[in-house]
Amino acid sequence: MLISAKTKHLPSLRSRLLIAAAVWLSVTILAAGYLVPNFIKSYLVDQEKQQLFLYLDELTAQVDVDANGRFSLPSRLSNPRFQSPYSGLYWALTVNGTQLRSRSLWDTRITGNEKEGYTGPNNQSLLVVTRKFLLPEIDEPVELAIAANQDKLLATIMKLTHGLWIILLIMAVGILILTWLQVSWSLWPLKKLQNNLKQVREGVSTELTGFYPVEVRPVIDDLNALFFHYQELLERARNHAGNLSHALKTPIAVLNNEVGLLEKEKQCKLTPPLQQLQQHIDYHLGRARMAGAANILAARTAPATRVDAISMAMDKVYAHRNVVLVNELDSDLNVAVEKRDLDEIIGNLIENSYKWSNQLIRVHQTDISDQQVSIIIEDDGPGIDESMYEPVLKRGIRLDETTPGTGLGLNIVSELAHSYRGNLTLGRSELGGLKAELSLPLPRI
Repeated sequence: MLISAKTKHLPSLRSRLLIAAAVWLSVTILAAGYLVPNFIKSYLVDQEKQQLFLYLDELTAQVDVDANGRFSLPSRLSNPRFQSPYSGLYWALTVNGTQLRSRSLWDTRITGNEKEGYTGPNNQSLLVVTRKFLLPEIDEPVELAIAANQDKLLATIMKLTHGLWIILLIMAVGILILTWLQVSWSLWPLKKLQNNLKQVREGVSTELTGFYPVEVRPVIDDLNALFFHYQELLERARNHAGNLSHALKTPIAVLNNEVGLLEKEKQCKLTPPLQQLQQHIDYHLGRARMAGAANILAARTAPATRVDAISMAMDKVYAHRNVVLVNELDSDLNVAVEKRDLDEIIGNLIENSYKWSNQLIRVHQTDISDQQVSIIIEDDGPGIDESMYEPVLKRGIRLDETTPGTGLGLNIVSELAHSYRGNLTLGRSELGGLKAELSLPLPRI
């Protein structure tokens, strides 16, 4: 099973909650900042219009026509502002193109329309209410308009809007801070769980401890049960392997003794298989002990150091071949693999290269992601046929029966890499020989 080299990083729970709160709050603030001033403006304008309609009723009741057909007002209106020039309160009466105006309009007129707005003296923005009615002495309808300067009203609404936006922004910041505190407090158990998992990963603890909310407690119990089951399986596997190995040692010892009594020619035939059998038993017993003792979650090993140590040993074993190994691994690189397992993995690959290379072995790395690294071991030997890249990784497959070995090396490397959520792939090296690409996980920070 291949591990994907690319992993999508989704936003954290804290970020997602804060982003959702910010979006919801922004929509609410914008809606309130737009709707509330409009509601207030509509209310104030309606109040102002109601007052103007009162003046309109008063003026309508007082309009009269004299014997000459001219309009007149028998008495003054109740508000003296109609008499003061440019006071901001005006009336105008229009019939047959003739207009009778209040003294406050002086030498100006009310211009404009309802769609584009009305303008009065000194370019004042006017709020106007109109009414058409008939008088017994006039055939044409009379149009009466009452207007009030709304500049102050608009200025008040603008000031109120600015104040409202300031209040809304302060409220938004306060709500975001409270939301952040609430989210932090709510996610604190997950932060605690993360710290506990880190302790388990580093080998400080074997289970998750502490008090957790009711919603999280079942997850904690299941994880602790999984950890316990994992440790039990390792211990049981180690015990079974140990028991099997020890049980086989006695029959093998008996066979060795019996072989020693045979003729020399028969001893030469039977001794190597018995030695290989003993080697396999010792090897798998060691692997079982290693699996039971190693804390895989806390594993951290520097491949560059292990390659140097292995190459020094191989230089002595294969000194007659004059092979040169070039180690280009970063000295600061660490992988999440137990030291002895990494020795087993890299050791098998390097030993194969020493066996088959002509004179050069190159070990280098390529970054896959922030979670995995690829260690490449390649040589300038004859390599293998492309059709054998996958079969050779299977247990017991050997391409050259004349070379010493069991055919288990590459299979063990592949299985060990897989146990660490990595993988081994083979290919053609640029040097001409075999390229073994080993993907291994990086330690978690």
